[in-house]
Amino acid sequence: MVNNSSKWALILGGSSGLGLATAKKLGRNGYNLLILHRDRRSELQTIEKEFNSIRSFGIQLHAFNADALNPAKMQEVVQSISEVLGDNKLGVLVHSIAKGNLKPLKSEGGPTLNTSDFQHTIHAMGISLYDWTKAILNANLFAKDSRIIAFTSEGSTKAWKGYAAVSAAKVTLESLVRSMALEFAPNGLRVNCVQAGITDTTSFQMIPRSNELRQQAKKRNPFGRLTTPEDVANVVYLLTLEEAQWINGTVVKADGGESLR
Repeated sequence: MVNNSSKWALILGGSSGLGLATAKKLGRNGYNLLILHRDRRSELQTIEKEFNSIRSFGIQLHAFNADALNPAKMQEVVQSISEVLGDNKLGVLVHSIAKGNLKPLKSEGGPTLNTSDFQHTIHAMGISLYDWTKAILNANLFAKDSRIIAFTSEGSTKAWKGYAAVSAAKVTLESLVRSMALEFAPNGLRVNCVQAGITDTTSFQMIPRSNELRQQAKKRNPFGRLTTPEDVANVVYLLTLEEAQWINGTVVKADGGESLR
């Protein structure tokens, strides 16, 4: 049974990892969902099962399998979102796009990062947050009090081999969040980053030496375990609450204290 909630959230990259966990958390708490994802046709059946499980909470879920980084597709999706929302407004935007180049800076005979690799990664994992926020703002789809939440990592301040392009993107993302928090405040937007601890997602497993990083994280974490997608989703949900409206322009750590040492 649909709960007729007027709460709506858009998740960019919501078919796996942190984005999917966030979709489940927000859906369970009464948010209707708009999920943008980019997946192969062979994966859609499994993804649709996940989406149907979220719909079982009694909320609406509209999915768009499109390239979030294509300007024309972005405008098409924004128009579709406007039609879906009707008289409602968007209260939450979650940026969970994980599309980065993991080549090293130096390699004996193998490929290394070039300028284009950096540009594409920084755009996908950093600047696209601004692009989507601006497009939705221009379409007048945000509520008077809206929360913009993006995901960063400890790799924004620590050097990991093969992570240079993503690290640069995360630094860009955090800088953008601060500037957006300042300049979009008159529009009612609260903009923050959540810094997840090491989380064993598909995206993380693609990082060079991910197994070593995983083991180190368990040793460093005061609770002796990795961060889960659900841990991170819980913190995202906290930032959507009315009581969190004075949190703006900051990085909130969701790592159980892993970054303390």
